[in-house]
Amino acid sequence: MRYYFWVFLFIAALAAEITGVQLENETMQLIAKPLLMPPLAMFFLFNTNNDRTALRPWILFALFFSWAGDILLLFQEKQSLFFILGLSAFLLAHVFYIVYFHKVRLREGIKPNPWFLVLVVIYYATLMTILSPYLGGMKLPVRIYGIVISFMFMLAMHMLYMRGQLSGYWMLAGAFYFVASDSILAVNKFYASFPAAGFVIMITYGLAQLLIVEGAVRYARAANSA
Repeated sequence: MRYYFWVFLFIAALAAEITGVQLENETMQLIAKPLLMPPLAMFFLFNTNNDRTALRPWILFALFFSWAGDILLLFQEKQSLFFILGLSAFLLAHVFYIVYFHKVRLREGIKPNPWFLVLVVIYYATLMTILSPYLGGMKLPVRIYGIVISFMFMLAMHMLYMRGQLSGYWMLAGAFYFVASDSILAVNKFYASFPAAGFVIMITYGLAQLLIVEGAVRYARAANSA
């Protein structure tokens, strides 16, 4: 129970945020969304106290910039600059996840798999082909963001090769949900909006962060007990 105390707080904040989205209640969203990342950061910190991998900072940096992105995107409807700032914050979050996955790959001696690059190139090309005619002045930022998140996902796929550990599956699942969440957000914003978009974006985003952090906790604990 104590292991998951902070996760329960995260789920409560996520439920409140989704409820606020569904009810179009800005006050609930303003309160709940900034409360998403702090419990996950605390969950990670308290459960990796004796970490010997030296990988903790990268997850914490990713969560910090995700928190900043969450807050900035709350104001995107009032001023378009906040969307750019929020996008930039999440881009940095993905950069730190990239560093984390890369360092795990090196630590585990996992060789690069070129087929993973092929898969993400197909994903990226398909998404940009759909979105490009509708991006206008956002074409360059969205393309750069797409490259970064695609690279993050490619590195996350290498976590499947970690020896005797399920933590890699958690991390890959989280990365997949992150790609899904950001892709749905982009399609909804630039191509065609749909009624359940807010709910789907938030539930996939919440799962993404939770699964990556859970995987990172499990990996750190396994490394410490080895």
